[in-house]
Amino acid sequence: MGTDLELLAFHGGQSNYYVQDVERVAAFYRDSFGFQETYRTPKEGTPEHIELRLGAYLIGFSSVEAGRRIHQLPLDPGKPRGEIVLWTNDVDKAHAMLMEKKTPCIREPHNFDVNEQLRLRVAWYEDPEGNILQTVCQR
Repeated sequence: MGTDLELLAFHGGQSNYYVQDVERVAAFYRDSFGFQETYRTPKEGTPEHIELRLGAYLIGFSSVEAGRRIHQLPLDPGKPRGEIVLWTNDVDKAHAMLMEKKTPCIREPHNFDVNEQLRLRVAWYEDPEGNILQTVCQR
């Protein structure tokens, strides 16, 4: 007989963020980075949840109100504790594009050397609701 761990398997995954304005935040990621919408509920009217995909990365945005009402989650949106990380081929070009969109910049592009083999260029921003977004590329 197998152990519980042998019987349990995980596959895939996604990140979900609880936000006040689902449509506005989803549009920011769709329009700025090329995410494609894969799911929306309800299909008509004000969305309570939208899922977006960029390659293998899946991210969802759910309304704080719906999370409280439907699942009785103790949501208290405040200072973000996580971040969305998007790898790119050019952090500086991404920075210029985000500045044109007037995206708030937390930390401008700069070099970050993890070690001699892993040399990165990184920058941080805030999305329309203050969630932290990092862009990163290898140098």
